[in-house]
Amino acid sequence: MPLAPPSLAVRLSAVLAAAMAVAGGIAGAAWFKSATPARSGHADMLIAPMIGVIEPCVLLQTGATAVAPNLTAACERQGGSAGALVESTLRELESHHPAPQAYPVGYTLPIPLLQLFKPAQDGWQIDQGMVQRLVHTVRDVQRPVIMYLFSTHFAADAPIERALASDPANMAHTRDGALGVDDYYDSSVYNWTFASTANAISERRAQAVAAVLQETCKLTAHDRAKIRGITLLGELHHLFPNFQAGMGFDGKYRITDYSAASVQGFRAYLAREFGTVAHLNRLVGADYASFDEVQPPSKDIRMEPLGRFSEHIDSFAHGTMPISGWAYVPAAPAGHTPQIHVYRNGQFAGKAAVLLSRQDVLAAMPQFGKANTGWRVNLDFRQWRPGQHRLDLFMEAQPGRLTQLGSRQVAVMDRAQSTPQALPQGPLPAAGPRDDAIAFHIDFPKEQSSYYFNPLVPVWHAYRARQVTDYLQHFNAQVNASCLTDVPRYTHQIMPFTNPSWDEHKFGIEDSLRPHPGLRLGISLYGEPTYGSSFSHWLARSGHRRYGITEFHPLKPMDARTMAQTLQKHAQQGADFLSFFVEPSWEGQRVPRGHNIFSFDPLNAEFASDVLYRSVQQTLSTAR
Repeated sequence: MPLAPPSLAVRLSAVLAAAMAVAGGIAGAAWFKSATPARSGHADMLIAPMIGVIEPCVLLQTGATAVAPNLTAACERQGGSAGALVESTLRELESHHPAPQAYPVGYTLPIPLLQLFKPAQDGWQIDQGMVQRLVHTVRDVQRPVIMYLFSTHFAADAPIERALASDPANMAHTRDGALGVDDYYDSSVYNWTFASTANAISERRAQAVAAVLQETCKLTAHDRAKIRGITLLGELHHLFPNFQAGMGFDGKYRITDYSAASVQGFRAYLAREFGTVAHLNRLVGADYASFDEVQPPSKDIRMEPLGRFSEHIDSFAHGTMPISGWAYVPAAPAGHTPQIHVYRNGQFAGKAAVLLSRQDVLAAMPQFGKANTGWRVNLDFRQWRPGQHRLDLFMEAQPGRLTQLGSRQVAVMDRAQSTPQALPQGPLPAAGPRDDAIAFHIDFPKEQSSYYFNPLVPVWHAYRARQVTDYLQHFNAQVNASCLTDVPRYTHQIMPFTNPSWDEHKFGIEDSLRPHPGLRLGISLYGEPTYGSSFSHWLARSGHRRYGITEFHPLKPMDARTMAQTLQKHAQQGADFLSFFVEPSWEGQRVPRGHNIFSFDPLNAEFASDVLYRSVQQTLSTAR
């Protein structure tokens, strides 16, 4: 049945306001300014590397990968287990000195739900041997474990994936129909839907989870007590065509999910939230005769005719205008973070620190030596007067001293698409000459770009965001009903709003990042959020007291001292565990497999992963 969020039980006028707040994104300028609250240290933060044990010890892929014969024997011992390989890998990371340590060391056990199926005469059945080898790993390793029940849009090379993808009912839909299989670098992307649980992809996921839970509950109480947490499904968010390059604001606006189940669920959501269609019409400025007449916004007013203005949607129709770009300041004073100031029609409109991660800029300009050059200011234009507005951007590279970077003319349009008129301008602040050593670029807004606010769009985005949470809660309830009810469950989400060039509303992830009963925050951190202030400031405002770091990679070298400080910061902020990818090691040698470019590994120079491995190794070898 379609997933539909429960009523928020608030006044109707507040419903729309709340939906607009969701659509405005969690990345408002305020979260950069707030102070991180003092939290009690959490000395037992678990270091839980995610070790690639699936191929050699669970799938038992031995012939093509030249696995050592004694490793094969170890994987097949006592009914099959990856336990010996996990322990061998962790001993290498600990430099063969497992105690005492700065943090307890366990591991994350990835459990690929769709890989647990094998062909059968009547379709597909659970490969019970694979399930047992995974669960026996928990039995055989005498360390705490995070169980990662994963089934994301990223391909797991499971035979059942192609079969499931052939059914449009399993796939997310844009306005143009079902999405097919996409690519993300060297991986396939399956655009699964989560608008409903009444489809084969959801049923197979639930079947695999049930098989894992049933086998896990056969373990002794001692072995089950090793399970410190369970992360659910992995990265879960709405999708869009051209996943690799389509995360930004450019190009045709295509998002999910416009499937029949999703549209039906949206109408039911509107009926619960607004009560009567008259209230909906009053608050969004429409003339619907019934909720059944409502279609989710799906057209761009600039390119195609609309039956109603409420049909319009683009990256900005929810009412937020991103002002973003990058800047490199080679000689900023110690203790001062350069700031970007934005003025609208001569009036101060907002500012943002230059600290967000821009790996693309670093790749193009390696001489900068750092990726923290991004910035973004989100301006709420819902109440702006229609007309031609001028935006002036200044940099505060030195405290109290502004230099002008440039200006943009933008048009806020009315529903009738009247020709925008120039608006009165106020005086700008005094500014000095720009330092030629400063490099910068203003990405958005584009010169002479136009903006239309459609009040139905933030409501649509709020519903899409709740779809993500509801789907996660469906599987959370399944685990909660098992013998593992007392084990904390975590999401495994990303933070798209920390990348200033991404349109976070395409992902529809905001609601799943909020606190929800029985489900803790699990977050994947890459680049500046691992060590900088953006995640800490957001966390301070989020309402979360505990969290897990499901993937961790600074994307730059760190010495042992800096790594220790970074880990300590997360422990003090409330992190229960911290996970990063690690390649499996057997008898001091890396096990042949398809290696992850983000793995902390002494042989992996990508993103300084070899340096990071040694820094973690040294940190773990330091007693408290």
